[in-house]
Amino acid sequence: MTPHTERSSSGGERRASGFTQTDGESREGASSNTLLLPPRRDVSVVEVGPRDGLQNETSSIPTSVKIAFVNALTASRLPVIEVTSFVNPKAVPQLSDATEVMTGIRRANGTRYPVLVPNQRGFDRALEANADAIALFTSATEAFAQANVGASIDGTFERFQPVAAEARRRNFWVRGYVSVAFGCPYSGAVDVRTIVSVAERLLALGCDEVCLADTIGTATIKSVTETVQATRASIPIDQLALHFHDTSGSALTNVERALDLGIRTFDSAAGGLGGCPFAPGAPGNLGTEQLIGRLEALGVRTGVHLDAVAAAVDVVRPHVPRLGRLTA
Repeated sequence: MTPHTERSSSGGERRASGFTQTDGESREGASSNTLLLPPRRDVSVVEVGPRDGLQNETSSIPTSVKIAFVNALTASRLPVIEVTSFVNPKAVPQLSDATEVMTGIRRANGTRYPVLVPNQRGFDRALEANADAIALFTSATEAFAQANVGASIDGTFERFQPVAAEARRRNFWVRGYVSVAFGCPYSGAVDVRTIVSVAERLLALGCDEVCLADTIGTATIKSVTETVQATRASIPIDQLALHFHDTSGSALTNVERALDLGIRTFDSAAGGLGGCPFAPGAPGNLGTEQLIGRLEALGVRTGVHLDAVAAAVDVVRPHVPRLGRLTA
């Protein structure tokens, strides 16, 4: 992707990226009588650090720190922040304080705060915490589905069929994840036809967005091209998102290829936090700072304040030893 400049009507130059402009603009320092409009975005960045980023950390992170982390990320004007997960606390102890975190954060207009739910019990807990957006997760392979949630792919759909129905009734925003869409630690390569089939089932279930996840970081330009081209044949491109891990340093290259293919929503985690506890060797997520930095260099607007993202990472840095090592 090569951004270019165009001559404005006033004779100056302005940046043009070839993207459709969203309405509204940021008005920093506006008075209380001035309407604050949403920031302009060409691409939506979904921040998964508080959930996917922290879930695999072994050191105890205080609930107050998690709340402060989410609040700091909100200040960066990210459009979506995945806050926590209402899974069985025994399965993911780090997120056992999901209710306290979700009820403790300050929510801002213009930011969506989804939470991960695996089943009806998780959904009920999310309701008690006043959630209004959820994420459901299944897999592109039977082996990973069994390792992740102890059920077949069909079994995962049976579990969240009533959840999705109730979420639709309540007018929730619903996201569906397809894990290991670009490679499975147990099964290896994944048949693209299976990925498409699972994505179609999520859309039929009522998901507003389907995210294809590179859970172990094995995606390549070739596999991204093949998978996105196959999936967008039946899933509207504006309902598709991608989630990259950065095993071999190719995540940003994959993002650029996906941009060329029409994808406009990408997941990332502040500080490059992450790693799935059920995927051996899963590396950290693509860092939000790296993603926004590359997009800005391409002339692609995210509406996110990069300095504020860095400040948010500093909130959790003292409690995540790995972050200290990453920046040493």
